[in-house]
Amino acid sequence: MPSSVTATQTPSREGGGAAVMEKAPERVRKPSPRYKVLLHNDPVNSMEYVVLTLRQVVPSLSEQDAIAVMLEAHNTGVGLVIVCDLEPAEFYCETLKAKGLSSTIEPDE
Repeated sequence: MPSSVTATQTPSREGGGAAVMEKAPERVRKPSPRYKVLLHNDPVNSMEYVVLTLRQVVPSLSEQDAIAVMLEAHNTGVGLVIVCDLEPAEFYCETLKAKGLSSTIEPDE
């Protein structure tokens, strides 16, 4: 009975030398899309509360970063909190809203 062997690599001879293994091309993973978590200005909460809440919800923010986000939202109407994958972005946004802050997410272009 003849045996059939299938392989993804096949040896070939080039120029009278050693056998060269030809590999199938590797798949290139596309980076996952990133999302901006935005904080919107609100006249209800104190600046101190906003900074404290930002630091609680997004632990990677330093005190200075949280203050900068709060001031950006206060002065321009919207501040960029963080850019991350969709799942953590949704979590941060929903948690900020649950604590009384106005937040949205949008794709990072």
